[in-house]
Amino acid sequence: MQKIPVGISSCLLGEEVRYNGGHKLSRLCVNNLSDYFEYRSVCPEVGIGLGVPRKPIHLLGDAEDPRAVDTQDASIDVTDRLKNFATETIPQLNDICGYIFIKGSPSCGLFKVKVYREDQDTPLHEGRGIYAKAVTDAMPLLPVEEAGRLTDPVLKENFITRVFAYRRWQQLQGKGLTASGIIEFHVAYKYSLMAHAPQSYNELGRMLADAGNHDPDELGQRYFSALMQALEKKANRKSNTNVLMHLQGYLKKQLQAKEKAKLAEVIEQYRNGIVPLVVPVTLLQHHFNNHPNEYISKQAFFDPYPQEMSLRNAI
Repeated sequence: MQKIPVGISSCLLGEEVRYNGGHKLSRLCVNNLSDYFEYRSVCPEVGIGLGVPRKPIHLLGDAEDPRAVDTQDASIDVTDRLKNFATETIPQLNDICGYIFIKGSPSCGLFKVKVYREDQDTPLHEGRGIYAKAVTDAMPLLPVEEAGRLTDPVLKENFITRVFAYRRWQQLQGKGLTASGIIEFHVAYKYSLMAHAPQSYNELGRMLADAGNHDPDELGQRYFSALMQALEKKANRKSNTNVLMHLQGYLKKQLQAKEKAKLAEVIEQYRNGIVPLVVPVTLLQHHFNNHPNEYISKQAFFDPYPQEMSLRNAI
């Protein structure tokens, strides 16, 4: 498999670029995800010329539009330099399919970064790092996550599902969008949509009902925007069980009574939290291997990412 380009905060790769001369090595990113991701390492603070080690900075002022300043001297303001760095760097990242940021950083933090008031030493608000905000504003559909949150099996599986979906869409775009190509893509993601956002499953189907009457590029933009927003919602046991039962229905005429009973039992065990998702999915795949179904064989739900990643073993 060709590795997928993914942006990442340099310190997560073990690069000693933090203000104190250290790093924040993520073993998950380096030892596991690197088998599938080709990292584009960026440290905006070093990128704007700040040394290592250096005086730390923090966010000050309005949570929606804070300034990045020296923690001891607010007159030392690097906000514009970070924004300009982002403006210059983002075009070089136009092929990435995801971004992994570092928690809490005034430049690269994605969630709940402390924002201080001008006259207080305690944080008043929670915001987003200057560079991270520039990236997410410029690429709003790009799958993004913080490295620390990827230790949560559900968040990790959700992020990686979106990265691979983003990559597949890039590849489709590279061939040139057509109404039939968009519909085929949608067919592949039908059951993934049902698992993540059942309402969007229906809405996107209606959006493509008269796909041939729309400009493919305009339709594709609307479709993919809605798809990525839907996939960002976390699938749960209830919605996954619904998908498993739908898939089970395709086998009702092919399986013997004992096989049907066992499959129903395993799905119920998953619903009750007794076994992880990989168990009923593997059993369904076994049956579909024995009883091929062309429509089901196209479903990304079975292979949203390489099975070797074993993400469904923990959810």
